[in-house]
Amino acid sequence: MTVPEIRIREAAWGDERALAALDRATWSRLHAVLPAPAPGQPFYDERHLPEHYLVAETAGAELVGYLRLVPPTPMACHAHVRQIQGLAVAGPARGRGVARALLRAATDRARAEGATRITLRVLGHNAPARALYAAEGFAVEGVLPGEFLLDGQFVDDVLMGRSLLG
Repeated sequence: MTVPEIRIREAAWGDERALAALDRATWSRLHAVLPAPAPGQPFYDERHLPEHYLVAETAGAELVGYLRLVPPTPMACHAHVRQIQGLAVAGPARGRGVARALLRAATDRARAEGATRITLRVLGHNAPARALYAAEGFAVEGVLPGEFLLDGQFVDDVLMGRSLLG
């Protein structure tokens, strides 16, 4: 899936520095429950490998977005599900269809891996992300009210999903 001037591909080890910088630049309480990533903090670790990420890059090879797509658990009875566990788009690239292209590429990849469902979690106060996910066919499947205490405010954890069949 491509958007004019944007290409979606699997991440590579060589993308780590650019992805770490993008992660720091896009961090916001609107979507993050973890503390802001520190400068010099590695992006990849034993649970976050390049093959778990799709990246969006410009024609000039600048990384402007990423999406993490993984099986939600290692259980065989859960192998038919993929979960989006992170999506970020650089400020200047927002509004150009990058997040939508990443979501569609993730859906394609999940289907290619044999998944029949794709799920995600989004903070209740993140209206722009929730609207995008709904526009891409995700439905609210549950809400954990006040699940997170962020900056003194209780925030809902909204569970969304969609079928990949049909």
